[in-house]
Amino acid sequence: MQSGSPDTPKGQPAIGEAALFGLCPNCGARTLFSGLTSFAPRCRACGLDLGQFNVGDGPAAFLILIVGAVVVGLAAWLQVSVEPPWWVHVLLWLPISIALTLGGLRMAKAALLVSENRNKAREAGSNDL
Repeated sequence: MQSGSPDTPKGQPAIGEAALFGLCPNCGARTLFSGLTSFAPRCRACGLDLGQFNVGDGPAAFLILIVGAVVVGLAAWLQVSVEPPWWVHVLLWLPISIALTLGGLRMAKAALLVSENRNKAREAGSNDL
């Protein structure tokens, strides 16, 4: 597997590549997620324990603010320029908001997990160095 960065360890995917495709940070297999945004307990290919990483809700807060700003800005622009009926806004912006939030959350969580793995980050107070 090709890596996208010269400082990426051999055989491991780059952070952007792993986040985009849900690749295991250890072996590069597409086994990072078991659901839409939930991590698998372990990698089915190499056995890496994915439960040891604590990504938390940090990506969700930033993502909701970013998606909200983009959607509100575009909705305001559409209203001012075209003045569509209210149901057009519902049909347009609701699915776009959901897709951007779920897709972005999946990528942000994966990027944080891969970054934690690469930097060997662990819970505070753990002695597993």
